[in-house]
Amino acid sequence: MVDENQQQNNINQQSGELTEEQQTMTDSTVQINTNETGNEVNQQSDTQTEAVLETTAANQDSNVAASADATSYESKAKENELTQQIESLKVQLEERSTQYMRIAADFENYRKRNQKEKEDLEQQLKRNTITELLPVVDNFERARAQIKPQNDGEMTIHKSYQGVYKLLVDCLKRLGVSPMRPEGQPFDPNLHEAVLREPTDEYPEGTVLEELVRGYYLGERVLRHAMVKVAAPKEDAPSSEDGSSSANS
Repeated sequence: MVDENQQQNNINQQSGELTEEQQTMTDSTVQINTNETGNEVNQQSDTQTEAVLETTAANQDSNVAASADATSYESKAKENELTQQIESLKVQLEERSTQYMRIAADFENYRKRNQKEKEDLEQQLKRNTITELLPVVDNFERARAQIKPQNDGEMTIHKSYQGVYKLLVDCLKRLGVSPMRPEGQPFDPNLHEAVLREPTDEYPEGTVLEELVRGYYLGERVLRHAMVKVAAPKEDAPSSEDGSSSANS
């Protein structure tokens, strides 16, 4: 009886050892299966991760390309807009430059015209004033030519008004007045006014013989024409035959 029990215990013990070994083997198999499954899961995860990364990279590349295209389009649009603005500004600048040049030319013409009108007005006023004074000068010259002092008192008076005459002439010279000297020159209707003609054979026809009223220049322009006596051809004396014929008749 004791032996049977002991045998039964040995059997049970062996069964337990077998069970433990089987359990160990089962655990090992499960662990191996688990490791294999984990590896497969990891591989799948890695594959999915790579796919996701590739997709993400592709999307990023697509986004970058799209962004680059959009940036290039915007850059070209801005460039075109700036080009149009530059062209518009160039046109405006040309218009303003042309307008400025036209205004400057008009102003320069106005300035010159105004200056000329001012000078002409001043010259006309000067001419009118001096012309009113010329008869006074003429009277002084007539007095000097006609009056002959006979005594010291008359000489004193003569010198006094001749002194006034000299002052007047000096003032006229400072204003640009100069007298004409037409004697012996050919008659010029732009300078002279013929009031007398004297037949003579000593001078060519049209020669100024005498200045009756003095003419004057104001600068280079004629202030007053000189009144002159001009040489004319001398008339031939009637022949003796003409004289006798007339006597007989």
